[in-house]
Amino acid sequence: MSEELQDEATSINAIYGDETFASIEPNIFALSLPSQTEVSLRIEFPKDYPDAPPSILGTQSVGNDVAKGAGSTIVELARTILSEVYTPGSPCIFDLIEELNQRLRQLSLDASSKNEEQQTSQANGQDLSYHDPARYSVDDEQHVDDLSDPPPWTLSDIVTEKKSIFIARAAPVESVEQAKSYLSHLLATDKKVAKATHNITAWRIRRDDGVQYQDCDDDGEDAAGGRLLHLLELMNAWGVMVVVSRWYGGIKLGPDRFRLINQCARDAVVKGGFGPTDDAKDHGKKKGKK
Repeated sequence: MSEELQDEATSINAIYGDETFASIEPNIFALSLPSQTEVSLRIEFPKDYPDAPPSILGTQSVGNDVAKGAGSTIVELARTILSEVYTPGSPCIFDLIEELNQRLRQLSLDASSKNEEQQTSQANGQDLSYHDPARYSVDDEQHVDDLSDPPPWTLSDIVTEKKSIFIARAAPVESVEQAKSYLSHLLATDKKVAKATHNITAWRIRRDDGVQYQDCDDDGEDAAGGRLLHLLELMNAWGVMVVVSRWYGGIKLGPDRFRLINQCARDAVVKGGFGPTDDAKDHGKKKGKK
C-alpha cells in the first residue's frame, strides 16, 4: 500500500468511522457507503495511485433490505462519479464519497436522508455536497420554524485550500448560555454546518460587573480551539463567539490549517465589528510609542 493511500484510508476512517474504507486484499479496498450502510463497494488501486485512477470492481456486499437492482445502480453511478472527480496525482475517495452521497439522495436511494428531508420540511432538495466551494452560499442555509430567531451571524469570506473549505461565523453574545444556544441553533438549522468535518468554537464574554468568561472547543481538530481563543485575545475581542467550519477535502494541510482557521475567524470578527480594524491597530501602536 502506498503512503498516499494509507494516509487517505486513515483520514476517511477518521471522518466517517472505523472500517469505512478497509483493505481486504493487496491493492483492493472495501468502501462502506455512509449514506447507504448496507452497500459496500469493491475498489482496486493501481500501485502508482494517485497518479493512476482506481477501478470500481463492483459491490463487496449488499444487504437484504436493499431494493433489487440498487447495488448495480450504485456501482454504475460510482463509476461515473469517479471519472468526474479523479485528477491525476490527487486522492479522490473523499470526493467520491461526498458526491455519491449527494447523488443517492437525489435518486431517493438514501432512506435516512429521505426521512431527514421529511422532518425538515423546508429542505427542498438542498445540495449537501461540501467539496465544491461553488456550491456553498449563504442563501443555502435553512431555518426551522419552531426554533428561536437565527443568531445575527457575520460570515467571513469562504477560503479553500487543497479541496478543504473553511468559513467562519461571528455573533455578539452576552452569556455562556446564549453562546451555547447560538451554536445549537446553527447545528440544528444548517445541515451543511452540522455535517462539517469540524466546527471549532471560541467565545469571550465580559459582564458589566467585570466577571469574564471565555472558552473554546476543538471539535476534533486538536489545538484549534485554543488557537482560535488566543486570536480573540490578541484582537481584544469581547462579547463575541466565533464558529469556524471546515470541510475536509481529502488532502492533509498540516500546520497550515491553523493559519486558515484563524484567517477566516479574523475576517468574521473584523467584519462584525468585534475587533480592531487594521487602521485601529496601527493607530494603537503609534499611540503606545509616545
